[in-house]
Amino acid sequence: MTQEDGRLESLIRKRIRALRVAQGWSLEELARRANLSQSSLSRIENGRRRLALDQLVALARALDTTLDQLVAHAADDVVISPMIDSAHGLMRWPIKSDPGMSVMRQRITDPPPGDPARMRAHPGREWLVVLSGTAVLMLGDRRFRLQANQAAEFPTMMPHAIGAEGGPCEILGIFDRDARRGHQKDADGSDADS
Repeated sequence: MTQEDGRLESLIRKRIRALRVAQGWSLEELARRANLSQSSLSRIENGRRRLALDQLVALARALDTTLDQLVAHAADDVVISPMIDSAHGLMRWPIKSDPGMSVMRQRITDPPPGDPARMRAHPGREWLVVLSGTAVLMLGDRRFRLQANQAAEFPTMMPHAIGAEGGPCEILGIFDRDARRGHQKDADGSDADS
């Protein structure tokens, strides 16, 4: 066994124990759910028993996760630096586990448009969190006032617009691939896919 294999095996054992503890289950409870003996599970968690594929499948199922998630390598690059789009006043962080998702921080100074024709709609889903100030989210004919630490989630096929109320606000937006593409078209008029 290589050192890399040993680290991965140790990580898998720690994950099994952490997931069991997070559920509030004893060794006996998880062993029962995975159809293993309590002593086998204890030896698996403590590294005194070799990991077997059939046991990992049973444990993943019992822990309500997938085998892929149970055996995934740890990410070496945990810290992500933002990409700065100074032309539009945005900072964007790509989400590594799903390259189609991205997070953007934006300072908004203008109120939402008064004309519903200026609201945009495009495929996708968007989430936002207000970091400071007050944001106004227009969704169709509805108006939502969001204070700092409040969040919203909505399908972007609904005509929408976001603005500030009573001064600037700062938001953190999370966009799936389609919503991000829609916003890139709005911001720069292109079909950029980055």
